[in-house]
Amino acid sequence: MKRILASIVLAIASVCIVEGQNHSFSLSGKWNFQIDREDAGVREQWFKKSFDDSINLPGSMPEKLKGDEVTARTQWTGSLYDSSYYFNPYMEKYRMEGQVKLPFFLTPDKHYVGVAWYQKKVTIPSNWRGERITLFLERPHIETTVWVNQQELGMQNSLCVPHIYDLTSAVSPGKTCLITIRIDNRIKEINVGPDSHSITDQTQGNWNGIVGRIELQTTPKVHFEDIQIYPDLNNRKAVVRMNIQSAATTKGEITLSAESFNADIQHTVAPVKQSFSIRPGDNPIEMELPMGKDFLTWDEFSPALYKLTATLNNGKQHDTKQVQFGMRDFKIEGKWFYVNGRKTMLRGTVENCDFPLTGYAPMDVASWERVFRICRSYGLNHMRFHSFCPPEAAFIAADLVGFYLQPEGPSWPNHGPRLGNGQPIDKYLMDETIALTKEYGNYASYCMLACGNEPSGRWVAWVSKFVDYWKATDPRRVYTGASVGNSWQWQPHNQFHVKAGARGLSWAGARPESMSDYRSRIDTVKQPYVSHETGQWCVFPNFNEIRKYTGVNKAKNFEIFRDILNDNHMGSQSYDFMMASGKLQALCYKHEIEKTLRTPDYAGFQLLALNDYSGQGTALVGVLDVFFEEKGYINAEQFRRFCSPTVPLARIPKFVYANDETFHADIEVSHFGAAPLQGAKTIYTIKDKFGKVYAHGTFGAGGTDDTVGTAGTSTVSTQTIPVGNLCSLGSVDLALKGIDTPQKLNLEVRIEGSDAVNAVNDWDFWVYPAQMELAHGDVYTTDTLDEKAISVLKEGGNVLITAAGKIQYGKEVKQYFTPVFWNTSWFKMRPPHTTGIFLNEYHPLFREFPTEYHSNLQWWELLNKAQVMQFTDFPEEFQPTVQSIDTWFISRKIGMLFEANVLNGKLLMTSMDVTSQPEKRIVARQMHKAILDYMNSDAFRPATTVSLEQIQGLFTKVAGDVKSYTKDSPDELKPKIN
Repeated sequence: MKRILASIVLAIASVCIVEGQNHSFSLSGKWNFQIDREDAGVREQWFKKSFDDSINLPGSMPEKLKGDEVTARTQWTGSLYDSSYYFNPYMEKYRMEGQVKLPFFLTPDKHYVGVAWYQKKVTIPSNWRGERITLFLERPHIETTVWVNQQELGMQNSLCVPHIYDLTSAVSPGKTCLITIRIDNRIKEINVGPDSHSITDQTQGNWNGIVGRIELQTTPKVHFEDIQIYPDLNNRKAVVRMNIQSAATTKGEITLSAESFNADIQHTVAPVKQSFSIRPGDNPIEMELPMGKDFLTWDEFSPALYKLTATLNNGKQHDTKQVQFGMRDFKIEGKWFYVNGRKTMLRGTVENCDFPLTGYAPMDVASWERVFRICRSYGLNHMRFHSFCPPEAAFIAADLVGFYLQPEGPSWPNHGPRLGNGQPIDKYLMDETIALTKEYGNYASYCMLACGNEPSGRWVAWVSKFVDYWKATDPRRVYTGASVGNSWQWQPHNQFHVKAGARGLSWAGARPESMSDYRSRIDTVKQPYVSHETGQWCVFPNFNEIRKYTGVNKAKNFEIFRDILNDNHMGSQSYDFMMASGKLQALCYKHEIEKTLRTPDYAGFQLLALNDYSGQGTALVGVLDVFFEEKGYINAEQFRRFCSPTVPLARIPKFVYANDETFHADIEVSHFGAAPLQGAKTIYTIKDKFGKVYAHGTFGAGGTDDTVGTAGTSTVSTQTIPVGNLCSLGSVDLALKGIDTPQKLNLEVRIEGSDAVNAVNDWDFWVYPAQMELAHGDVYTTDTLDEKAISVLKEGGNVLITAAGKIQYGKEVKQYFTPVFWNTSWFKMRPPHTTGIFLNEYHPLFREFPTEYHSNLQWWELLNKAQVMQFTDFPEEFQPTVQSIDTWFISRKIGMLFEANVLNGKLLMTSMDVTSQPEKRIVARQMHKAILDYMNSDAFRPATTVSLEQIQGLFTKVAGDVKSYTKDSPDELKPKIN
């Protein structure tokens, strides 16, 4: 028996969102519901029938557990770049019915792509007579068609703005009507691209439903159809452009007033009035609102906002609207952005629409305010939205926080659609950016716009017209054609560029330093250059995070990776791997961001991302998890040392020294604060881990050299630090001859200003003895398992095998000093495959080799492009002493140094090169000494026994390369196969 449709009688005293005759009431709650798998509803006129099922709105079908169970045959919206899931025998258990787990991205509880119908009976209040009545659907997904009392009112398709239907002619106040909504989330003629973050299962998912506000709203017949506010700071006014719609000729009066509402200083703008004559249809009207000489401005430091009140009086009716805006000027001069005339550097992250609990972007202001305030706490001031536009709540929150936004058209027109080829995407993207600018254009935080991400096709000509249109149409923000990678063409009409190519670290081919910058890659670019998707340094999964996934999407990819680690007898090390790889990740972000800050005329960066990305193979690139929560290895205060409005910088030629050298650092500052720093004083300190001070001094305003020990300083008097980067503050020199034992030292630079700015940053460096002798003692050293080594082991002796370059079993693992980029699944096992090392820093081996439990810069000499050994055939309880952390898709037990009982003797073996060029490679030399001294000590007591055959297998066994590529991959991501 079919359920009876619920009827809601709406009270006259319904909630008003604006003054006057504008009313609204919510349609949230129970709706009748029906899935239309065969898309038969229009043909069978389902808008005339009652539905058997029900659903609570707002919400998505997956959120309400509507749809299909996920199986290995589920057709996903998005490219699957590693098809091995479907044929790998290990993955068979994750393909079984009812036990499906996906490695590509999060696994939803339910999945449905197709048509669904939603229906509700509503009684229209009788006092709405004479009003214009509309149905407001804040964020449906994707295409809606509406019937009222069996009358079709049209179809809309937007991923960016509310769908609004005029119901006036179809309803009668005081009577009940039947509202039926058909929603279709299939990709049809309009294809934004299956990997677009607006729709793909890699991010929010391609869901069917309606989220946000669902309302009936009223306006007078003569009403404001649109209000756009154009701040003019130079002339102390706001230009207000309105469109008034009317069904008849009439006359009336418009009153404009404004008042600040979120600043410590209250500012009220005197009202202005203007009479008007109106014709039927659209009536554009422009008025000026003088803001007075004391008006407040909006920026990241003082985000003062106003509410404009616009009242339209028309005899018996009046229409009142309130519009939030800020007096803000976001311009470009040369290669820099200027906010209200002040040079500004963008420190940004990319928001990928990855919200696991709901599967869609938050629709409330509080959730977005939380995200933006967390980003601010990490020193950021900017966010790009990758191939999607957030809902209005994000703009409201960013306005309140003082955060610069770059929404995009909802498209990654690649991997299917092509831009500029005459496909429907061309018109759709233009229409979408026009609609989102009309809807959100008054928000001060809406500062930048791109059409989308990394297009293909004849796209350059298309985006050139796109930028030209927007430059001529709306001066309130700046425009770029598309956010693109390095291999994409230049876009000559861009006002600014979001482009890769000037990012990354050169550590694969050169030792770490902090002298270099990216100037050679951007010096010919005339417009502001913002780095595209900076970072992408991976960290090992945090399996403790799994319990957080209590909503629509579950972290079953993490469960797979946990199983793999357990099956390889390393499950107890998961937290250690996460922390150790996280320390390396944070180190990489520090040095990449600082390299950007050191670059002349570098206008900004966009991280991909501050938080993890759950899709595209599971890209754990964030220092925060996907929920914007800390993982444990770095916090906001530590991150702000190298990412904030004011960052001390040090140009240091290297980070490893012999004690017959002098440490030298040139100190600079990148300062993009609210104003120049007056009376700034710079303080430096060099100390060891116990706090012993080796050098201390000041330079700057009235500074004196208080150097301790053997340091020397050349002092530069800097009374004022201007806004900008490359401001030289002075230099530090420390003769290292008094340091006789291996030490890690730390240079800290602190800038203090009279305006309470307190910026601090620091850098580790290492000092080793210039002269030393290796004591071989009773250790037999060889580079292979030769006959003498076997004989020594049989006789109970100690053997050191330095096997660098001779390993076979492990040769397939490519290790750099830097960690995995994005992930090895998405990029087809592109090197590197590891995410740093883990070790027990308390092991007696490291008494003469200062180290933490993770990779740090002194390890570069030993780790970068060095071979690893694979220990799959070793005993389960065996763990290497220096353990490399493998890609979590495979989690092979690998390492670079181990010890074991072999035959009657004791063996230590390393694949690190600790013997070549000892006069140049002082870190390797020190490691060699530490190994020998340890092996000659009573502390050399291996805990595990390994067979001779297992040792020999490291030289002879071949594992072979991992083959994970598939035809389901765009050409630019396929590996080069010879």
